[in-house]
Amino acid sequence: MSGNVTSLFRSTTAHSPSMAALARESGETAGAGPVDFCIPCNPYFPTPAMFDEMAGRLRDIITYYPSSADTITAELCGLLQLPPQCVAMGNGSTELITWIDHLLVRESLAVPVPTFGRWTDQPMETGKRVDMFPLQESSGFTLDLARYAEFIRARGTRAVVICNPNNPDGGYQNKQALVQFMDAMADRDLVVIDESFLEFADAEAEPSVVQEAMLRPNVVVLRSLGKNFGLHGIRFGYLVANPALAGRVRSMLPKWNLNSFAEHVVFMLRDHGAEYAQSLHQVRRDRLEMSGQLAALPGLTVYPSQGNFLFVRLPVGAEGTVVRDRMLTEHRVLVRECGNKIGSSSRFLRLVVRPQPDVRRLVSGMEQVLYGAGRGAAVPEPAAGNGYSSGTAAVDRLMSETNGKGMRAVTAQNAPAAIGAAPAVGTGTPLPAAVPVAAAAATVGPVPVPVAAAAPPVPQPAPYESPAQVPQPAPYQGPAPVPQPAPYQGPVPVPQPAPYPQSVPAAAAVPAPAPAPVPVAAVPVAPMASPMAAYPPPTGPTPPGVPARGGLTAAQVRGTNGLESVQAAGRPGPQSWPNAAGMGQVG
Repeated sequence: MSGNVTSLFRSTTAHSPSMAALARESGETAGAGPVDFCIPCNPYFPTPAMFDEMAGRLRDIITYYPSSADTITAELCGLLQLPPQCVAMGNGSTELITWIDHLLVRESLAVPVPTFGRWTDQPMETGKRVDMFPLQESSGFTLDLARYAEFIRARGTRAVVICNPNNPDGGYQNKQALVQFMDAMADRDLVVIDESFLEFADAEAEPSVVQEAMLRPNVVVLRSLGKNFGLHGIRFGYLVANPALAGRVRSMLPKWNLNSFAEHVVFMLRDHGAEYAQSLHQVRRDRLEMSGQLAALPGLTVYPSQGNFLFVRLPVGAEGTVVRDRMLTEHRVLVRECGNKIGSSSRFLRLVVRPQPDVRRLVSGMEQVLYGAGRGAAVPEPAAGNGYSSGTAAVDRLMSETNGKGMRAVTAQNAPAAIGAAPAVGTGTPLPAAVPVAAAAATVGPVPVPVAAAAPPVPQPAPYESPAQVPQPAPYQGPAPVPQPAPYQGPVPVPQPAPYPQSVPAAAAVPAPAPAPVPVAAVPVAPMASPMAAYPPPTGPTPPGVPARGGLTAAQVRGTNGLESVQAAGRPGPQSWPNAAGMGQVG
């Protein structure tokens, strides 16, 4: 029986098997499954009373057609104080990722790895070039936005993705740094900011960039509802962009792409804003406590996270697939082993934040699996080449060819390849030298981590010699002031701007705030990325009152020209529900 269950993990690619599949293979009855530290749900929402209400209306919900997507979207926009023209709701965020790929990604997409698997898998399935930017273990998987921008320009990538917080490591980008990055990418076809887990962040009071996205012609913000509402089974999510981009996606969606459960939940939310805010507060508190308890295990590294999950590195000698299988079969605890995530390995687990009774069970099981009777040694690692094993043959092959580093070494045969050439994933074309492979040493608790062997020097590719020389990015020059828009002055009418000028004066600059520190003394805190350096965008940031080309002015988004948030007829406005920019920050 246990062999059937664990084989399900080996048959998946970048994801975990469903709970329904696990229940079928294990022969368990409904509700008798393992303690789930794998699927990143909010364990405190919906409330038991909300579940009882849904159960009481189950017959009607599953018998009849839902309302149109426009009706459900209008209700959600009334809650979030967003103009419906700037929103498209989908049957889960993966449906929206699919349409973003089909409609808005032309030839190439840049993605930091490891990250959510659909951002790498979906464009590859449609024949796009995927330029993967490896996040370095030596820097705690922190995304350096300045180096990422250099990588994108060196590659000539046309579309860009950032997950904030990132899945699986929970890494967070400061809002002002992201806005500056978006402006630096103004010449790209598309910039996607995936905020699927942002509701659980507490580093800033208003961390979302949805308001800024509506002002720009090439930015899409993706947001999930299933994760923060604890309802993965109800497939619903939404994107926010300027009306042209949002309308293009919305026009391709079926009239009834949202199901009746999704409609029922959306219309329930207006009366449960306080409970929702309290659930987010509790998850953040649980995250802090769970981090400290896991960090106390010898040799286990816990990375700072702003999501509702924690990314951990197992002690030396522990192999993730063995730990996963033993935790499931011996302790009935389901954990997410990350060997099938590109850019990660089987030495890493992603553990969902759960209430304290569940965490105590997790920690107890981990102690027994990792250390046996005492805390001396971890579980033995099966002999396997470079020590990497994901249970997925395709990923194992990729990691074997790259020595587990996430990129292939440059050989004498492919050294002359131009940096700007279009490398198909899996063809052996090297990433630019601007993205080094980590080979650092670290000490985790009392268990030493051996220093990786130094990689041989990588020959530099020949200079690019096309008739039109590719401009090189300016070198990283340390912190730079971040342009700030003029403060919003209230509902005073804003005069219409003059035609877009060729050059505009820069806005006033203030220093960018440093990201908030992680308040867990026991957790080894990875070094934070330095404040954003000056990028080499083709034009400066959009000044106040001037519409980004193809976008909207701030005044238009805030309520003029027919783009105001629509209230559902006859329904009062929400009393305690936070808006999209600071959702979950009240209460």
